[in-house]
Amino acid sequence: MTQGPAPRPLSDEALSDLLGTQQFGTLATVKRSGRPHMTTMLYSWDADARTVRFSTTADRIKVAHLRHNPHAALHVQGGDVWSFAVAEGEAEVSAITAVPGDAVGRELLGMIPPAAKPEQEDAFLEQLVAERRVVIRLKVDRLYGTALDING
Repeated sequence: MTQGPAPRPLSDEALSDLLGTQQFGTLATVKRSGRPHMTTMLYSWDADARTVRFSTTADRIKVAHLRHNPHAALHVQGGDVWSFAVAEGEAEVSAITAVPGDAVGRELLGMIPPAAKPEQEDAFLEQLVAERRVVIRLKVDRLYGTALDING
C-alpha cells in the first residue's frame, strides 16, 4: 500500500483567511451530559479581535449550553474536502436586544455583509427585538486546521 502525502498544518494567517472567506460553519457546544451539540451556523469573523459572532434567538438550546459551559468550537470547511479550520475558545452570550437600535441590535446589524444590508433598517431592528435576538461572541484562543495537497 502506497502512503500519500500527509496533511499539512495551516498557518494562523491561512486559518484566519479561511474563516474570513467562509460564511457557514458547524458550531459545537457542550451539553450538560458532556456530549457535544453541533449546529450549522452563519457567522461573522473579526480577525483583529479574534472573535466569531453568531446571531441567534435567546430560546435556542445552544444559548442554554453556553450559559452553562462557555467552551465552544467552530469547524469551517475549506475550499475542498481536505482542508478545514477550527476556532476554539470561550463564548459569551449578549443580552437580548430589547429596544430597536440598542447596542446589541447595532452589533447584529453590523454582522451583515454590506451587500445584504436591509433596505428598511428600522424595520429590521424592530424584527430583531421581536425575535429576541442575541449575539454569541466566541473569543478564539486556539486556531488549528490542515490542508492535504493532492490532485483529484
